[in-house]
Amino acid sequence: MTLPPGFLDELRSRVPLSRVVGRKVTWDLRRSNQGKGDMWAPCPFHQERSASFHVDDRKGFYYCFGCQAKGDAVSFLEETENLSFLEAVEWLAREAGMPMPARDPQAAQKADRRTQLVAVMDEAIRHFRLSLRTAAAAEARAYLARRRLSPEAQDRFEIGFAPDLRQGLFQALTQKGIAPDLIVDAGLCARPEGGGAPYDRFRGRIIFPIRDARGRAISLGGRALDPNARAKYLNGPETELFDKGRSLYNHGPAREAAGKGLPLIVAEGYMDVIALSEAGFRATVAPLGTAITEDQLRLIWRLHSEPVIALDGDKAGIAAALRLIDLALPLLEAGQGLRFAVLPGGMDPDDLIRTQGAAAMQKVIDSAEPMVRMLWARETEGKNFDSPDRKAALEKAVGDVLRRITDTTVRGHYGQEMKRLQWQLFNARPPRRSPGQAGAGGRRAPDPLPALAVTRRSVLAGDGAAAEEQVLEAVLLATLVTHPVLIARFEAELENLQLRSPDHDQLRQSLLRHAHVEPAEIAEKVRLDTGVILERLLAHSHVQSAPQVRKRRDPEFAALCLADVLNKVKVRPGARQDIVDAMGDITGHADEGLTWRLKKAAEALNATQRSQLADADDLGEDRIALSKQTQDKIETEAWIKKKG
Repeated sequence: MTLPPGFLDELRSRVPLSRVVGRKVTWDLRRSNQGKGDMWAPCPFHQERSASFHVDDRKGFYYCFGCQAKGDAVSFLEETENLSFLEAVEWLAREAGMPMPARDPQAAQKADRRTQLVAVMDEAIRHFRLSLRTAAAAEARAYLARRRLSPEAQDRFEIGFAPDLRQGLFQALTQKGIAPDLIVDAGLCARPEGGGAPYDRFRGRIIFPIRDARGRAISLGGRALDPNARAKYLNGPETELFDKGRSLYNHGPAREAAGKGLPLIVAEGYMDVIALSEAGFRATVAPLGTAITEDQLRLIWRLHSEPVIALDGDKAGIAAALRLIDLALPLLEAGQGLRFAVLPGGMDPDDLIRTQGAAAMQKVIDSAEPMVRMLWARETEGKNFDSPDRKAALEKAVGDVLRRITDTTVRGHYGQEMKRLQWQLFNARPPRRSPGQAGAGGRRAPDPLPALAVTRRSVLAGDGAAAEEQVLEAVLLATLVTHPVLIARFEAELENLQLRSPDHDQLRQSLLRHAHVEPAEIAEKVRLDTGVILERLLAHSHVQSAPQVRKRRDPEFAALCLADVLNKVKVRPGARQDIVDAMGDITGHADEGLTWRLKKAAEALNATQRSQLADADDLGEDRIALSKQTQDKIETEAWIKKKG
C-alpha cells in the first residue's frame, strides 16, 4: 500500500513520540525536560539502569547511547510490538484520530480473509478445549497429570484434545455455519487426494494452540498419544496465517516478560516452554518443530539482545547448537549475541524441573556459556594438537570461522578471545620447579632472574601502561568537558573508544547523552550525572597542566590536541596488544615475519611517544627512550622465549 505524500509527517506531528515511547518506559524526570520534549529513560531495547535512551519530540527521533538503537515512532512500534510497517502506521492513525487512506481492494480483501481464518482457528481451539473434558480424553488427562501440568497451566496455555475421529472437528465447525474452504485454508482439515469430504489433520492428539506476537491464533501443534504414531509431534501446515519459519511458540507472553527484565530462554518444544514458564522462567520461546531459522533468530534478538539457548544434553541437542552457531555468525552485532546452557545427563528442561526443581534449572541458566566458548569447543574438543601441522590446521579453521563474522568490531573481539584460548591450549606447561631444582638428566635449572629496574619502569609493563593510558583518557575527557562544542564533532570516535577506567567510561557515556544539547549546558549536566568522578578528573595534575584544558577560549587549538590524544588512546593499546600477541607466538627463534610484527608494534608505540606533549607526562622522555630501546633490540637480536 502506498501512503499519500505528507501522511506520515502529519501523523508524527499529531502523536508526540514521547507518548508512544512512554507506554514502554519510565521517564527519568530529573533529567527530562517535558516542556521542550526532551525526554530520558532506561532503554527498552536492552537491560540497563541508567537513562541513556533519549527521545526528542521536536525532531521526532529516539536514540540510545548504550545500544545505538534509533528511529521514529513507526520504527519504535515495529520493534517493540513486532508490527509490520503498515500495522504500525495504522496504530498511529488510531491514536491520532486520522482515517487511513483507502486501501487497495485486493489488499483489503486479503486482510478480511485473514480475519476470517483467525476466527475459525479460535473456534477450533474452543472445540478442542471442551473435548479435553470428555470421557474420550481420559488418557490425555492422565498424560498431562503425569507431566505435572496443573489445570491452571492447562488453561493458561489453552491445551486441548483432538479425539481420534476422522471428521470430528470438521463436522463441529460446519454445523456452526463455517465454510469448508475456510476450515481447509486454516490448516485444520485436508482434502483427500481422491476427492471427497475434508478430514481432520489432528486426531488422537493433545493440542497446543500457536499464537503470534499479537495473540492471534495462527496454527496448532499436536502431541500423539499413540506411541506408534508416524510423528510424535505435528504442526499445522503453512497457511496464509502460519509461516513456521517465522513464528515462535509463546511469543507474546515471552516478549512481555523479557520486557520486564527476565532473561529470554529458547527451548526446544511445547512441553519445555510450558514447564519453564510454570517454574517462573516466563520469558521462554521455542521454534516450531524445526531448527531455528534466520527469521526466528532475528525475532528472538528483538525480544532480548543475549538469549540463552537451553539445550538437551544429548548429541542431538549439541548438534542443534552447532547449527545455530553457524547461522548466527554472520548476523552477530555489537551487543547482540547468544549464550548456551547445556543440561546435564541428556535431560531436557521439563525433565530437570520435574526431578530437581526450578533451582537446578536456574543454576544451569546462570552457568550459560557465551557463544565463543561453544565455538572454541567445537574446533578443539577431542582433538590433539601435538604437532605444528595440527596447530596450523586449528589456526586456519579458526580464521575461516572468524571471517564469517561480518561486524568488524565483533570479529575483532572474537579474534582476541580465540588468541587467548589458543595461547592457553598451545602453551600448557607442567607445574613449575622450585628455584634450583634439578631438571631432566640431572641438570640444575637456572634460578629466575630478578626484574631489572628498566623493566619495571617500562611502558610495556602492566601497571605503568595502564596508568599512562588512563592519564591520556583523563586529558581527553577533560578537553571535551572544557570545550563541549567539540563533542558533536568527535562523537563517532568517542562512541567507539574502549576506555580502561569504569569512571572514565561513565563520563564518556554522560558526554554522549548530552552531545546534542546546548554546549553551555553540557558541563552542568555531566556534573549532575557523575558528581565526584568529574571533580577528581579535573583535579588531576596532568589534566590541569594540559594546554588544551588551560586555554578555555581556544576551541580550535583544543580540537587539534584532542585529535592527537584520541589517536594515542586508540593506537597505544592496539600496538601493545600486537607486541603481546607476537610474543605469545614465539616458540623458539623468531622468524622474519614475527620480527617484522614486533618492529611495527614498537614503531607505533614510539610514534605516539614522539608526539607526546611535553607537559602531559613527567616521565615522557624516559619512556620514549625505552620504546626506542625496545625497537632497537627487536632489530638487532633474535627473541628467544624464556623457559619456565
